[in-house]
Amino acid sequence: MPKLKTKASAKKRFRLTRTGKVRANVAYKRHNLRKRAQKMKRKARGTMILADADARIIKSYMPYA
Repeated sequence: MPKLKTKASAKKRFRLTRTGKVRANVAYKRHNLRKRAQKMKRKARGTMILADADARIIKSYMPYA
């Protein structure tokens, strides 16, 4: 059976934690930040853990992660 390819877009955007959860950047941080609440911008710092349903999809894109 041939090797499976990892989706390049997924490997650039997501990382797996040691326990197998998928870590991603928080959305809505690129532009128009002046109209966003300070609380939203503060909570959007760093990364977040994806929900199980989304993580299952992302893991299918990265077969060897």
